[in-house]
Amino acid sequence: MEAWPGTAYPLGASYDGAGTNFALFSEVAQRVELCLFDPDGSEIRVPMTERDALVWHTYLPRVSPGQRYGFRVHGPYDPSAGHRCDPSKLLMDPYAKAVDGQIDWAQACFSYDFEDRGQRNTDDSAPHSMKSVVVNPYFDWQEDRLPRIPYHESVIYEAHVKGMTRMHPDIPEEIRGSYAAIGHPVMIEHLTSLGITAIELMPVHQFVNDSTLVDKGLSNYWGYNTIGFFAPHNAYSSSGQAGQQVLEFKAMVRELHRAGIEVILDVVYNHTAEGNHLGPTLAFRGIDNASYYRLVDEDPAHYYDTTGTGNTLLMRNPYVLQLIMDSLRYWVTEMHVDGFRFDLAASLARQFHEVDRLSAFFDLVHQDPVISQVKLIAEPWDVGPGGYHVGNFPPQWTEWNGRYRDLVRDYWRGEPSSTGEFAERLTGSSDLYQDDGRAPYASINFVTAHDGFTMADLVSYNDKHNGANGEGNNDGESHNRSWNCGVEGPTDDLVVLGLRARQHRNLLTTMLLSQGVPMILHGDELGRTQQGNNNVYCQDSELSWIDWKNVDENLLGFTRELVALRNEHPVFRRRQYFSGKEGADGIPDIAWLRPDGTPMDADDWQAPSVGPLTVFLNGDAISEHGSRGDKITDDSFLLLFNPSWKDAHIMLPGAQHGWTWEPVLDTARAPGEESNGRRSLKAGRRRTTKARSVAVFRRA
Repeated sequence: MEAWPGTAYPLGASYDGAGTNFALFSEVAQRVELCLFDPDGSEIRVPMTERDALVWHTYLPRVSPGQRYGFRVHGPYDPSAGHRCDPSKLLMDPYAKAVDGQIDWAQACFSYDFEDRGQRNTDDSAPHSMKSVVVNPYFDWQEDRLPRIPYHESVIYEAHVKGMTRMHPDIPEEIRGSYAAIGHPVMIEHLTSLGITAIELMPVHQFVNDSTLVDKGLSNYWGYNTIGFFAPHNAYSSSGQAGQQVLEFKAMVRELHRAGIEVILDVVYNHTAEGNHLGPTLAFRGIDNASYYRLVDEDPAHYYDTTGTGNTLLMRNPYVLQLIMDSLRYWVTEMHVDGFRFDLAASLARQFHEVDRLSAFFDLVHQDPVISQVKLIAEPWDVGPGGYHVGNFPPQWTEWNGRYRDLVRDYWRGEPSSTGEFAERLTGSSDLYQDDGRAPYASINFVTAHDGFTMADLVSYNDKHNGANGEGNNDGESHNRSWNCGVEGPTDDLVVLGLRARQHRNLLTTMLLSQGVPMILHGDELGRTQQGNNNVYCQDSELSWIDWKNVDENLLGFTRELVALRNEHPVFRRRQYFSGKEGADGIPDIAWLRPDGTPMDADDWQAPSVGPLTVFLNGDAISEHGSRGDKITDDSFLLLFNPSWKDAHIMLPGAQHGWTWEPVLDTARAPGEESNGRRSLKAGRRRTTKARSVAVFRRA
């Protein structure tokens, strides 16, 4: 094999039209071999003799896209010192743009003997491992441009590539469960008709199926087990794994952009799929274990773990930081994605041990001219000490607001003393974000997400039912803040079913009319159930997929109307917090009223019981300007909340707030009944608001 000196940058395999440059970082390596594989599995080893700035490199003319490859790194194997080089293990390129195959968990993938863990195992892992693939970087984007939807105008839809599309009858069977299916016109029409502006895809970086799940006949369905930070997961490709997955992913993004929908990726940069000290040697561990991973200072044979997965990446190593930044930049510039949701983002802030909002990672993100301009969403916690950091991320970041989720659930199940915090969450959580100079849209408001109950299950189950996971129902969260409305699980009781449907509508209405950015879990608009399983991470089956043949059409129609109401009215998606100050009409921008129509006082906010509440939103006092500098005004609204168990007589406010109020929606009415019996109300009139319902009125 003819080999020329290559270049140390960029890292990974880079095809230039005539050949491919290969570059691999390893400080600890004493010798590195590049391994090329033919389709029949035969291997050619090419010594990488050039090394610059800790990067080994070579250039191979005539090596073209589709070539499968890997590395063998020769160096010290001394776990007690933190070194685990093992040339008998084929290693995946950390910068691989595509990956072929999956690990089969043979003993050869591990550097020790299963029967005697102290015994070194030097079996060749190549027949059992994934292979990196050289890809063609060229693609016809057809003048694709990022939609650039402002945060405050965003409605995010969290979705799973396979679970979203696997059972859709109008998508060709051969592409169901793939990137092509997400980009199919049927799926795009569903998203656009719903009013979605961004789809947040659960992990699509190449991930590994855990051996413990494979042994049970299960799989890592969610995908939070990344091994390749540049490669689209190959199992979601309907066209092949020799680089076709890259083209298929790009085509999906292009079609979503054409419909005005942004693509946000759920990314897992806090750990890798290699697990703890007993895990397989797949890539990073064999390349330079001590550089890539956080090791226990007193015992480098073990890993310091703040993620609950066995290992944590070493966020103070410049090459780890470069890997993450290069990956993010690649997905924006080459794959055209619009933003990222960072899994267990608190771990990324642990430069040493504590969570530090001034860590090097945040500095790099903020000064990067590419990454700083896309959407950055943090899951603001991890499982390490002091790991819960909702409200503590830097100004450029938005956050999954876990306190919003918990409070809204509590409020609608009647948890005592929740009214005061409900007001904070409804108005954008200024107590969490305003001191940092952040706006209401720093709060990503969600009631349900992939991790936990679906919304239909949230109102149908008091307890988790995770027996199918094979862990004796011990996995998953036990405190779900859920309420089954009187019966656990499936029932034919029409009263219970009616209450569940109303609670479902209450939760959706609250979320979509709150200040901040709403995030809908895929299928919540359809009534999707997981039969009470709140941890389907291992359920790649009909239990977790959307059942498109049994859709709650009434709920879907209601959700569409609700999203449209939000999208049409800036008063529900302000860019600034409410101030309580009077507008040009002499009326405050927001008012909180008791059932008798008078302003609430301190005693009302501190009352232990959760009773009726009226919120006045003044569309004449938004105090914001549009893109052309024109002042934004809107209709004014009344929101009547009644989370209590009995009907309430609520007095509409006096004429100073508005003479006539037109009904917009009422969660106490089934969607099919919405057009019947609706009539305008005059100022000061009394209105009966049904138990556990929300009514919305617009000032005429």
